[in-house]
Amino acid sequence: MTNATSVKKYPSRYDIAGSFLRPERLKQARAAFQQGNLERAKLTAIEDEEIKRIVAKQVELGLRDVTDGEFRRSWWHLDFFDGLNGAKFFEPDHGFVFNGQETRRGGIKIENKLTYNPEHPFFAGFEHLNSIVPDGVVAKQTIPSPSVFFPNKDAEIYDEYYHYDLEAFLADEIEVYKQTVQHFYDLGCRYLQIDDTSWGMWASFSKNVINPELKPLCEAAVKAINAIADNKPDDLVLTMHVCRGNYDSNWAGAGAYDPVADYLAQLHIDGYFLEYDDERSGGFEPLKKIAANGRSQRVVLGLVTTKKAELEDKALLKERIAAASQYVPLDSLCLSPQCGFASTEEGNHLTEDDQWKKIQLIVETAKEVWSD
Repeated sequence: MTNATSVKKYPSRYDIAGSFLRPERLKQARAAFQQGNLERAKLTAIEDEEIKRIVAKQVELGLRDVTDGEFRRSWWHLDFFDGLNGAKFFEPDHGFVFNGQETRRGGIKIENKLTYNPEHPFFAGFEHLNSIVPDGVVAKQTIPSPSVFFPNKDAEIYDEYYHYDLEAFLADEIEVYKQTVQHFYDLGCRYLQIDDTSWGMWASFSKNVINPELKPLCEAAVKAINAIADNKPDDLVLTMHVCRGNYDSNWAGAGAYDPVADYLAQLHIDGYFLEYDDERSGGFEPLKKIAANGRSQRVVLGLVTTKKAELEDKALLKERIAAASQYVPLDSLCLSPQCGFASTEEGNHLTEDDQWKKIQLIVETAKEVWSD
């Protein structure tokens, strides 16, 4: 890979969360494949073509770091877990509940000891992405955070092997993630983002301070994420995106970051992508704990929503960036969408044109606020 990350800091001033709206052609091809009417090779060819198109569009808009739009996934998280040895996707009796809306059904059963899978399909996907990005542009890989995989029946993660012994599970999970991250690096990955809904939901279940019953989970999440961060190669950028749910333009949780801020500030990562598109996320005050931890991390403000088509006002975005700079130095701030545009293949209620206008707004606003 020729795209060295040493020439600039990460995350970029204008960055993205990961997923993009699936084109109708891809949706139809995936449905045909699932029905047994399309060969795997043909589906892969269509995915390749659509990913090439989406990469070209990201580059055209000026993005420095691009993803494959998560076009090979159905779910932002379950596809990854299903690719690990010992875990298997299944359809539970009910879907997740998002603000009163039931989602499509999907879950994971941990049926055996978790181990690293050197043939995980995400590796081939990254190799393809990395082979088509132009010089000067970095292929960004996204995977779910280890805390999202903690056994939890409410989240449709069922543990039939460790029997909900978190310490035993955690030891194997950390090792799996370490080896997986190293494999991405060996394939040329220099920018990896872990996506995490746990912090947002834990904050939603708490007021001001974390609920006592959630403390062991928060401590386990810090342990797992830091184990990954402390063992990664020095030139691999590791960031984390925190979300409160993103499905069909709906959300699962609401609550300020205050209850989890002390834990977030302990993470040894390079940057935080934080959802801030509406009042559900609370104020910017908790960011001062991250700014005070002495690690020179960047905070990416997710001020532009992916949940609706209405375009944000550029002047208001600048005002909100200025407000956040009261708690984090402006030089440590960046701008992005609040989440992906299609965390699952359903996608949010926007058109592709709406999606690109949002990205263009982010790029233009960031260039007017920062010089780098």
